[in-house]
Amino acid sequence: MSGIKVEIEHGKSYPIKIGRGLVLGKNSPENIIPTGSFIIVTDSNLFHLYDKFLKRFSKSVFVLSPGEQSKKIANVEKICRFGVKAGLDRSSSIVAFGGGVVGDIAGFSASIYMRGIGCVQVPTTVLAMVDSSVGGKTGANLPEGKNLIGSFWQPSRILIDPFFIKTLPEKEIKCGLAEIIKYGMILDKNLFEFLEKNIGKLLSPNLDFYEKIIAACCRLKAEIVRRDEKESGIRAILNYGHTFGHAIEKLTGYKKLSHGEAIAIGMRMSANFAKNSGLLSSEEELRQNLLLDKAGLPSKTNLSPEKIYSAMFSDKKTKVGKISIVVPRRIGTVEIIENPEKQAIIEAIRGFCA
Repeated sequence: MSGIKVEIEHGKSYPIKIGRGLVLGKNSPENIIPTGSFIIVTDSNLFHLYDKFLKRFSKSVFVLSPGEQSKKIANVEKICRFGVKAGLDRSSSIVAFGGGVVGDIAGFSASIYMRGIGCVQVPTTVLAMVDSSVGGKTGANLPEGKNLIGSFWQPSRILIDPFFIKTLPEKEIKCGLAEIIKYGMILDKNLFEFLEKNIGKLLSPNLDFYEKIIAACCRLKAEIVRRDEKESGIRAILNYGHTFGHAIEKLTGYKKLSHGEAIAIGMRMSANFAKNSGLLSSEEELRQNLLLDKAGLPSKTNLSPEKIYSAMFSDKKTKVGKISIVVPRRIGTVEIIENPEKQAIIEAIRGFCA
């Protein structure tokens, strides 16, 4: 079992525990039970898949419909009202048992219920394990854009059990690979090179290998969160590929592409912008794109460049009507470009539109 501590100022530090059987082992259900009363938020796919496990908690389980469409303010109200009926008080907790959507909406509900109660994150997807469960970003979507309502609310702990990966569809595994590759591109050249040599073990999936990769990504993110909890500075680099990717998700109604697939296309566009601007070599752009290809991630969208560009302005990272994008200078190093020229963005997008 691996242990990582996320250091946060003002006493909100918390542990990340990683280990096979930590949640799904024979004698491990008690690991997820917080002190005091609690409810568990999950989705219907997980409820059916892990029914024997979740039914141990009887009437304390709130079940969402799966998918990005559930990440809406109406469901936040339903979760909070369910909490009232379950008798939650200010010493209680909400347990997020699921992927990124469940983690975001359960975390947001915890942040506002009685002005803030505990939240335990139990991520069940690769993407949630390496990225979305760590760092305290919570939220819900509006029709106008993704994550436009939300809060920073750090969990009390995160429990990561790689056994969940064995039951994930291939599409979900690939979705998480986009975020793993992202960490190599923005923060760790050695990780990127390791992925180039071992991508097959991630597609297998090899749980020994995954346990090490999950721990590596969590350590990288924990350090960024320690330095910048509320994204006022360096934490913004974690949005690599996301300004383009969120626009693609919005335009496709959050149905055609998974989050990771959209981010993979966004990473290609960001790297292309960097190459066209003389910031990134053609060789390193190619290395990124080849690794994304090997991971089985898409390279094209049938949306028009102009539509993608317009949708980028609804992203929450836009300030005073100006876009900012994260671009690589070399593998392992990125910078943020503020208010880039429209034509340069259009050209970066165009190469990845069918």
